[in-house]
Amino acid sequence: MTTATKTSRKSGIILVDDHPMLRRGIAELINGEKDLEVLAEAGSAAEVYELVSKHHPAMLVIDVSLEGENGIELMQQLSYKDPNVKMLAYSMHDEQLYAERALRAGAKGYVMKHHPPEIFLDAVRDVLKGRVYLSETMSGRLLGKLVGAGANATVSKSPIESLSNRELEVLQHMGRGLTTAQIAEKLTLSIKTIETYREHLKHKLNVQTGPELLRYAIEWSLDQN
Repeated sequence: MTTATKTSRKSGIILVDDHPMLRRGIAELINGEKDLEVLAEAGSAAEVYELVSKHHPAMLVIDVSLEGENGIELMQQLSYKDPNVKMLAYSMHDEQLYAERALRAGAKGYVMKHHPPEIFLDAVRDVLKGRVYLSETMSGRLLGKLVGAGANATVSKSPIESLSNRELEVLQHMGRGLTTAQIAEKLTLSIKTIETYREHLKHKLNVQTGPELLRYAIEWSLDQN
């Protein structure tokens, strides 16, 4: 009876990350808290929907980059199915690149993987309480964009920010050295579709040729590390 009472007081979380070792570490961190527990773990987007239906979690912690999949798109789908779902995005990627995308997809917060455990747990609890969690730097940046737009100011925008989630994903894979065929296989899309995305990227990034686009992708990818 006592055990059941304790369990009922905990907020249940589904953890979505395709790296088993890292996922295990995050799960142990969460389970070490008196008010939190991991109900289930998923290594791919395909597993998540069944787990959500089975466990009805208080929130999900979702890695932005899942192997061969897109965590942002997963958040969009979950938010579409249930607009009240609480999701925290976490990633190794720079928050300036992904935080705003994650929020637009329905996440209520974004935290970097290299942040201390205390920061991660603060983010989890903020989202559970219905708050939005962002770092002070990212909060200031988004507020600056909002104020700048209201004041008719010119806000500098990186070409990368104009890319769709899928275009950004294709650029990332190019930067890692994958060929068009390999990217198509990884994203389960046709080669023709990837070629179309490459053309969109050339236009949006203002490069003229395939080799120029590849050089851009590699240099940008190196800057992210």
